[in-house]
Amino acid sequence: MGEEVKKIQLGVGVEIEIPESYKALEDACRAKIERILAKYPKARKMYELLLNDPEVNACWDMADYIAVKKLRYNDHGQTHAIIVAAFALEMLELLHEAGHEPDIVADGFGDMDDAALIVLAAALLHDIGNQVHRDNHSFFSAVLAAPILTRLLPKIYDHPEIAAEIRGFILHAIHSHEKEIPSLTTEASIICIADGCDMFKGRGRLPFDLGNVNIHTVSALSIHNVKVERGEHRPVRILIEMDNSAGIFQVQELLKEKIDSGVLSDKIEIVAMAVPPESSTDQRIVSRIMYVEGKFVPF
Repeated sequence: MGEEVKKIQLGVGVEIEIPESYKALEDACRAKIERILAKYPKARKMYELLLNDPEVNACWDMADYIAVKKLRYNDHGQTHAIIVAAFALEMLELLHEAGHEPDIVADGFGDMDDAALIVLAAALLHDIGNQVHRDNHSFFSAVLAAPILTRLLPKIYDHPEIAAEIRGFILHAIHSHEKEIPSLTTEASIICIADGCDMFKGRGRLPFDLGNVNIHTVSALSIHNVKVERGEHRPVRILIEMDNSAGIFQVQELLKEKIDSGVLSDKIEIVAMAVPPESSTDQRIVSRIMYVEGKFVPF
């Protein structure tokens, strides 16, 4: 199950080693983000500000350090943030095309550019609290994001009150990105669901190779691909392609729970399918494991 890894240079100081395939995935998601943001100048500027901010990059690095190195979780740094942002913006666009406006638009407080900025910033900052601890990380993410947003939003919004209100929308979306905390706005619900979509192309491989063998890592390795597209019966379809039926755990216990915790449960449809569809057998994920030194290890 091993995979060649290389260091991804995000700056200086703390770094982690991640599979090279993560970088290719991140690049593909960056291309999606840039395509969508081409028509949203405020959101585009926020994207550039966050990507080039040393404090934000340090937050991503430290979130990965705690999550991956100390807790043996999967990536929770920059790559994860970019993936979630791409999924979130795709969902925002599909909902808008279907006539379901984000709250800031529907309630007359802003336009789609503002909504894209809220969704983008929340996606990029939603997991930075992992640097404090995984426990209560959504709360810590909001606490750490607040001064960053206070510093950066005035570069986009001239009026202090508007900047502060935009910050409020973002902080709610960050804090409620886990299923235990109900998402009360469309923007926040999008972030919660998009976070659950990052489960494909072996995103559980890193903790699996570190010896963290459980249903979470095995089911994550079972996901071949995840796509967000226009639905047949609802505005958004999340299509999950699985190499192994264990991927059902990701769909039923993680993604579905995130969808149901917000305000978009009637706007999202999930389709999970085994690939290739003509095959009568699944791809084997685990051949043999051994319990040693308090953990299950593949060998």
